[in-house]
Amino acid sequence: MHLGVAPSEAERALLHLLRGLPSRGRSLVIMGDLFDFWFSWRHVMPRTGFRVLAALADLHDAGIPVLWIGGNHDCWGGAALQAETGAQYTLEPWRGRIGPWDALLAHGDGLREVEDAPYRRLRNVLRHRWSIAAYSWLHPDFASRLAMASSQTSRKGRALDGGAGLLAVGTRQLETPGGPDLVLHGHSHVPMLVPAGRGTYGNAGAWYLDRQYLLIEERQVSRRQWCDTGADVVLDVATMPNEHAASAHDPVIRRV
Repeated sequence: MHLGVAPSEAERALLHLLRGLPSRGRSLVIMGDLFDFWFSWRHVMPRTGFRVLAALADLHDAGIPVLWIGGNHDCWGGAALQAETGAQYTLEPWRGRIGPWDALLAHGDGLREVEDAPYRRLRNVLRHRWSIAAYSWLHPDFASRLAMASSQTSRKGRALDGGAGLLAVGTRQLETPGGPDLVLHGHSHVPMLVPAGRGTYGNAGAWYLDRQYLLIEERQVSRRQWCDTGADVVLDVATMPNEHAASAHDPVIRRV
């Protein structure tokens, strides 16, 4: 979503989707970079996206579990986000069952073995506790401007490889014996839902560009285009192979 640089109409559309979720869904997964920049200072919090955070807190209060996979833009302050919204926040890849699906979820930054090697080294520095402590001493207004200016390259447009790099990563994971049957990424801003390996690979793209999301159901995953009339358009559908199906009554979806 990249709240902070996303158009206001994209934020309104997202709020509409979130507020309607209790009537149509049992859990929500955020695949990272909900904010273009987020940092948790001790006594202040960024005002950007406060209505979205409130909507997530309302979902938690309504009994809708929210799983938040941190991205490269909203990785500094997961504890605060978790405390304020009730979401389960993690910077690590998450594996578990969503209904009958054995899912592996990761934002996608740093996963390409060769292309992302320089970024992985930089990420280790940026996420080090000393770096975070030093940054916390900056005034929030100055620190936010600095971060927003430096993040322009990684927020604009689509991945130059058209999402092929993350698809290759997901395909290898889906081909691994004992691996998942559903792999989901964000990061590339390239929406897709395709068969891969022994299962399905999906990416919802970037909401501020596409207004798309993935709907995970008992035996299928669909990629959908949000419409303000409520009649969302189904773009792609992937069906679970019979040999991968688990119990339709698996309760794990209620805790994501």
